[in-house]
Amino acid sequence: MKKMSLVVMAAGLGSRFGGTKQLAKIGPNGEAILDYTIRDAQSAGVEDIVLIVRTEIADDIKSHIETLHGSKHNCTFVCQDDFGPQRKKPWGTTHAVLSARNVVDEESSFLLVNADDYYGPASFELASNQLPLLCAGEGMLITFQLAKTLPQSGEVTRGVCEVTNGLLTQIVETTGIGFNSSGEIIASSTDQQLDKEVPVSLNLWGFHGSIMKPLEQQWDQFLSENVSDENSECLLPESIHNLMNAGNLVIKTFSSEEEWTGLTNPEDLEVVQSRIQELRSL
Repeated sequence: MKKMSLVVMAAGLGSRFGGTKQLAKIGPNGEAILDYTIRDAQSAGVEDIVLIVRTEIADDIKSHIETLHGSKHNCTFVCQDDFGPQRKKPWGTTHAVLSARNVVDEESSFLLVNADDYYGPASFELASNQLPLLCAGEGMLITFQLAKTLPQSGEVTRGVCEVTNGLLTQIVETTGIGFNSSGEIIASSTDQQLDKEVPVSLNLWGFHGSIMKPLEQQWDQFLSENVSDENSECLLPESIHNLMNAGNLVIKTFSSEEEWTGLTNPEDLEVVQSRIQELRSL
C-alpha cells in the first residue's frame, strides 16, 4: 500500500481568537486540537505528518510536538512564509498547501486538515480507507452536516457543498453562518437560511500528490492579479472549484457523522475543553 501523509495547516494568525490557537490547551494533558488530529490520523494508518507553520511560531510548535509526542514524532515542519512574496497575513489555504510541495511525494496521497478543527477518529478512518484509491486528477472531501459543525453562539465560515451522486459539483465559501434566536441557521453575509443537513467542508481533503502542479497554476494566476493586495487570499475551495470547472479534477465526497468542535473566538475555549472531554470519553 502507498504511504499516506497528513498535512496540517497551522500557520494562521488567530486574529479573532487573539493568540496562537493552534496551541490552545484543550485536553487534560495540555493537548491542543492538532494533537488529537495527529493521533487519530496515525491510528488510521497515516505515517508521515507535515505541519505547515509560520516562522514566528515554529519553535513553539516544535517544542509542543516534542513534549506531547516524544522526540521520535515523525513530523516535518514547513514555514508557509518561506514560500512566495512576504507579507504579514498568510496568503490563504492554496498557498499553504503549495508551501509543502517539496515534502509531499507526487506519487503518493495525502490528507489535508486545519489545525484548529476537531474531526474525530471515525472521520480519519473513513478518509484513510479511501485515500489509497485516489488516482491523478482525483481528490476527495469528507463532508459534515452543517448543524454538527456550528458553535452554540457566534458565526463561522464554511464551504457549503453541492453533491451529486457522491461527487462534489460546487463548493461556496460562505461567511457569517450561525444560529439565530429561533434556532434557524442563517448566513448573515447573504441573509440566506441554510438547511441543517446541508453538507459542508471543514477542509478535510484527500489528494493525489499530483495536485500540486495544477494548484501552482492557480496560485500563479491569483498572484498575478493580487500581488499588491495585503488582504486577498488564495483559498483552496476556490482553486478546487476552478479546477473542477475546467475538467481537470474530480472530487469524491464521503459524509462523516462526527460532531465537530473547534476554536474561532476566545469564548470557544471552555466550550471546546468540555466538548473534547465528552467526545474522547465516549
